[in-house]
Amino acid sequence: MPDLLRIVNSAAPIRICDLGGWTDTWFSGTGVVFNIAVYPYAEVQMRVYRRLSSDDRRVSIHVENFGERYDWDPEATGYDRHPLLEAAIDLMGVPDDLRFEVNLYSEAPAGCSTGTSAAVTVALIGALDRLTPGQLTPYEVARAAHRVETEKLTLQAGIQDQLASAYGGISFIEMFSYPHASVSPVYVSNALWWELERRLVLIYLGKSHSSSDVHVKVIKELESEGPASPRMERLRRAAHAGKNALMSGDFNAFGAAMTECTEGQRALHAELVSADAERVIDIARAHGAIGWKVNGAGGGGGSLTLLCGDDAASKRALVSALEKANPLFKHIPIYLSRFGLRVWETPIP
Repeated sequence: MPDLLRIVNSAAPIRICDLGGWTDTWFSGTGVVFNIAVYPYAEVQMRVYRRLSSDDRRVSIHVENFGERYDWDPEATGYDRHPLLEAAIDLMGVPDDLRFEVNLYSEAPAGCSTGTSAAVTVALIGALDRLTPGQLTPYEVARAAHRVETEKLTLQAGIQDQLASAYGGISFIEMFSYPHASVSPVYVSNALWWELERRLVLIYLGKSHSSSDVHVKVIKELESEGPASPRMERLRRAAHAGKNALMSGDFNAFGAAMTECTEGQRALHAELVSADAERVIDIARAHGAIGWKVNGAGGGGGSLTLLCGDDAASKRALVSALEKANPLFKHIPIYLSRFGLRVWETPIP
């Protein structure tokens, strides 16, 4: 079309294995999280057009996973169809002389407890940033994505998902005062990276969950203990242990840190490790897995990260056994993502 100005693309990874999760929240105050960014990505493509008249629609949203396509008015009050997307566009703003069509897609299921919503928001903000003066740093993109959830939508949310998606790789996040944090990349050799990638398994339980709802329950449970809660400190220690184990190449110790963090989640609230998660853990243990982590907020749905032993065949047998045990259990193939948010443009002939 003659008024097509730009085609902007962006991609951002999800995260798994969030050791120390829950300590990156306002009620923790300070926290430590170790996590791993992985493919599948959240993907955005935005076609930017010149706005020829005031009657032209300004924003068209295509949520490919849900098969939904609709126009959204940035001047409208409230967010009704897909609040996360609409709030992100509202935060970044739409130049008056432009209109755009945005397509969003992710192979990771919604409510998978792998930071999918944060990855979508990071990718969308990264694409929208191309339309504004200057460029946001990865940290600024993550902060903007967090503001969408906590300020625009008033949801309960930690800070780690947005940071993992914006930075990529293996991260050690130290939150010194909510919501401010430093992000240290954890560098390992190629051989260790490849071995970790081979051993990790992501299992979706087949049901989504609301992390904000679970946050409310945990907050109520911890009200009397405050930021110095021994249960929160247990999670912080697990993050340190996981980072130290992986940097030294000790997979058994890394698996132990994953398992300890899951037990720490269970100590926060009984609902954080569901009956389905317990079944996955039992099957994983029987097939030689050496670690397991209930991802994210946990609860009735979501997913688990499993760490297998050194036998490659046992990993495949484990995946087969899990999918036979429950038709809802789904193995989601993952690859470690060395990069975080990526933004580029498609040349227009």
